[in-house]
Amino acid sequence: MNTVRWGLLSTAVINRALIPVIRAARRGEVVAVASRDEAKARAYASQWEIPRWFGSYEAMLASDAVDAVYVSLPNHLHAEWTIKALESGHHVLCEKPFALRLEDVDAMIAASERSGKVLAEAVMYRHHPQTRAVGEWVRSGRLGEVMLVRSVFNFRFRARRNIRMVPDYGGGCLWDVGVYPVSFAQLVYGGPPETVVGRMWVGETAVDESFVGQLHFADQRFAQIASGFNTPWYTMAEVVGTEGRLHLNRPFTFLQEGRHLVFHPKDGEPQEVFVPEQALYAGQVEDMHAAILDGAEPCVSLHESRNHVRTVLALHASARTGQVTNV
Repeated sequence: MNTVRWGLLSTAVINRALIPVIRAARRGEVVAVASRDEAKARAYASQWEIPRWFGSYEAMLASDAVDAVYVSLPNHLHAEWTIKALESGHHVLCEKPFALRLEDVDAMIAASERSGKVLAEAVMYRHHPQTRAVGEWVRSGRLGEVMLVRSVFNFRFRARRNIRMVPDYGGGCLWDVGVYPVSFAQLVYGGPPETVVGRMWVGETAVDESFVGQLHFADQRFAQIASGFNTPWYTMAEVVGTEGRLHLNRPFTFLQEGRHLVFHPKDGEPQEVFVPEQALYAGQVEDMHAAILDGAEPCVSLHESRNHVRTVLALHASARTGQVTNV
C-alpha cells in the first residue's frame, strides 16, 4: 500500500478542515463518507465530490473501501466508534477529546494494540511549525528554566441547541476548546501536572461555558489555562522562562494570516521568530501517513492523549468540589 484511502465517519463541519489537506497530500485520498442518514450521506458526497457514500457507519466499516477513518462524531461517541473501526481493521484518527473517561481511553489503546492499527488523537496544532519551534526553544534551554505557561482559547458561542451544550454528549468549553491549552502546557513541561485547581461558570444548559484552571507541575512550575463560550474570539499561548518568554498568537486556529511567534528576552527588544506557514491540519495528515505507511511513531503518543483526558477530568472534579485535585 502506498496510498491511504480515507473514510469520514460522520458529516461533521470539522471535516472541511481535513478534506482539502488529505487531497493535497501526496499519499492520501478521500474515498468515502458515512452518515446515519442515507440521504445526508449522498448529498454530502455530492457536495464534496467524494466517490462513495454509506447510509450507516457500520456499512462503511464492513466494506473494503477505506484504510483509515477520521472519527469526527460528538465527543461521547469517540470511544465506541474508534474501537469498532480498529476492530474492523482500520487505522483511526480520532478528534479531540480522545474520550470522556479513562476506562474508554484504555479500551481504545487496547483495541489499537490488538489490531495492530494506528490510532492517534487529532491535536492538529501539535504538528504546526509554530508549535514545533516552541518545543525546540524549550529543549535548547534558550528560555532558561520554564516557570509558567499561560494559554487561552475563548470564542462567543450563541447557539443553545448544539451538541457542545449537551452534558451527556461531553459538552462544555473545557472539553471543546480548553483541551488545547491543557495539552499545550503538558507539551512544554513534558508530562501531566501533579495537582490542579479548576473553576467554572455553568450556564442554563448545565455545561461549563467559562473555565479557568491552574496546573501545578513538579519543581514549583505552573500553568494557567482558560476557555470559554461567552467572550469574543481570543486565543494565545505564552511560555515564561528565567531567560525570557515566547508569545504565540493564534496557536490553535485555522487563521493563517498574521500568525506570529515572538521572543521577549530578559534584556533587549522583542524578536520575531520566523515560522513557515502551513495549513493547520496538513502536518497531522502527513503524520498519520508516515505512521501507517512507514511505521513511524505518531507525533502525539497515546500516553499523551491519556494524560490529556486525565487532566481534564481532574480539572472538572476540582471545579465541582472546590478542592485541589490530584491528577
